[in-house]
Amino acid sequence: MQIKISTRHGHVSEEVQKHIQEKAGKLLHFFARISMIEVTLDHQKDMKVVELAVNAEHKHDFFAKEENPDLYTAVDLVIDKVEHQIRKYKEKIQDHRKTPPMGELPKSL
Repeated sequence: MQIKISTRHGHVSEEVQKHIQEKAGKLLHFFARISMIEVTLDHQKDMKVVELAVNAEHKHDFFAKEENPDLYTAVDLVIDKVEHQIRKYKEKIQDHRKTPPMGELPKSL
């Protein structure tokens, strides 16, 4: 899995990059088919905007955007949003029946 971090209107410190990689790496616990995570940080006047695009196998893509004055909070919130999307997707595709249907039972003679 690749984690690509880019920034607009500013620079990102090594500490912030480590924090993003650590948090984004935890998404693999929820969905193992993630191939790439793209994080875009935008430093605006008073707000930090974090966009997260997660590309997974079989054309499953997840995207979230968060604005917050604190960069670390924005990163945490955007990761939580994508985590929620992944959980919802997995819930949707999983079959919740414990035993498969048996069809009609044969009539006794």
